[in-house]
Amino acid sequence: MAGGDTGATVLGRPAQRGHLVNGDLCAAVLALCERLRPGLTPVSAERVAGVARDLAGPLRLVVAGRIGAGKSTVVNALVGRRVAPTDVRECTRLVTRFRYGTVDRVQVVCTDGGRFTLPYDEDGLVPRELGVEPDRIAYLDAFLTSAVLRSMTVVDTPGLGSLDRTGSARTEALLGANRSGVAGSDGFDLDAGSRAALARAEAVLYVLTETARAEDVRALSAFQAMSVPGTGGPANAVAVLNRADQVVVGPGSAPTAVDPSVDPSADPTAADPMVPAAALAATVTTALRRQVCDVLPLAGLVAEATETGWFSRADADVLRQIAALDPSRRVLLLYSTDLFLRPEVPVPVPARTRLLERLGLGGIARAVGLLVARPTLTAGELCEALVGWSGFPVVRNVVEGVFGRRGDAIKAGVALAALHAVAAQAPVQADRMRVRDAVEDLLARPRTHALRLFEAASLVASGTVPLPDDLATELSLLVGSDHAASQLGVPGADPDTVRQLALDRAVRWRSFATAGSTPAQSRVAHVVHRGFFLLWQRLATDPHAGPW
Repeated sequence: MAGGDTGATVLGRPAQRGHLVNGDLCAAVLALCERLRPGLTPVSAERVAGVARDLAGPLRLVVAGRIGAGKSTVVNALVGRRVAPTDVRECTRLVTRFRYGTVDRVQVVCTDGGRFTLPYDEDGLVPRELGVEPDRIAYLDAFLTSAVLRSMTVVDTPGLGSLDRTGSARTEALLGANRSGVAGSDGFDLDAGSRAALARAEAVLYVLTETARAEDVRALSAFQAMSVPGTGGPANAVAVLNRADQVVVGPGSAPTAVDPSVDPSADPTAADPMVPAAALAATVTTALRRQVCDVLPLAGLVAEATETGWFSRADADVLRQIAALDPSRRVLLLYSTDLFLRPEVPVPVPARTRLLERLGLGGIARAVGLLVARPTLTAGELCEALVGWSGFPVVRNVVEGVFGRRGDAIKAGVALAALHAVAAQAPVQADRMRVRDAVEDLLARPRTHALRLFEAASLVASGTVPLPDDLATELSLLVGSDHAASQLGVPGADPDTVRQLALDRAVRWRSFATAGSTPAQSRVAHVVHRGFFLLWQRLATDPHAGPW
């Protein structure tokens, strides 16, 4: 279909980065599908063909979080366009898939299977009025010519914990919180075609504010438990601590509102709320180590404004006027939102209101501090400095690096799980045996052992197979780090040290598998032992071997 998903293999910005999504593992599974089809009955052969088609599509990244966490703001920054509404309207109660298309348009998919197309509104957002009651809508497909979406479908979700139980249930169903794939007692349901179109999340970007609540942990744990085997867990989940410019860590490590009364030009580093926010994010990372691979601080409003072009030259001129004020008046202006909008200052109130919408008070304070320190900054230089300060480049690089590096294994794991389902539903025993034997044969090969490792990491992260903390950490590093030294927890170590440590780890896990472990732990340990042993073998020929 014109405007649908493409088979592009680069995650993020293709002109600048080259992270492969559909790599060797996906190619191996695709070849398996092609070999299987001729020997199957027509029903099973068509199902295998569907697995192959899904395998060629982009990675499905679901952006989730509690209501009001700023998910749509993060989505806009990711796709580089301000298209996901951040105000309350019908579409915020719905799951919206942002996909690559040759023509910008919004397709409304109804629960009865009907579809119709709408244009974006005059502001470029998903339209306020959808032409049908939200309860009759299964989801929205929003097509964009954004290069980012060539290899990553970004899914915006209603807030978890919403007072609108229907909207919250849609997100829970997408995350896999309901085993049947259908929401529960509120009556929300999706027909089979809609459920197949949405599928489950392959990767999650979870948006937090201030810190992780019990509901956040439950939502992430539900995703792990219900995700396709081999893909759920910290290996494919990243969290962002949104609105990081609004919190600091107090004496008791409790987040409190940022105090912008310090003149940002006096000592920008000391007044920078992103510094304590980074420390808070590190603390939350430790608390959520079984659910996510990282928690990153993000000033979401600033990221959205600077990444989407919403921050304009006129906004930079208003900031320049504020920077030129007397320091005492400037400090008073930046003390609170109410004071910032008081009319006494000779800067138009509507212009200041627009700045608050785009940057927030923390972003404004940072921008003013930069201009006071360097009055000659151009609008473009200021924008570049702000996007760097927002933390978004780190978020983008982690999303692209983590999901780009693991996307091959994630998508291949999803496809293999789908093949298991094909086998379970096969109309004849011969189909079941043929598909299962082929999958097991593929998983026994050294080059596909990464899939076994991801499944093992998922079992450990979800608590299904508990391991001692030190072993759980070693497994998490093995499946989630950038290169061999990091996989072994010794970044920067010399090649000889790295190779010897890989062998030592292999021996250690072998010992654990054969003595002192439960049967479930032993099965996991044998998988991890082989992973370290294969890494040791690769290092013999390539001292700088990367992950799988």
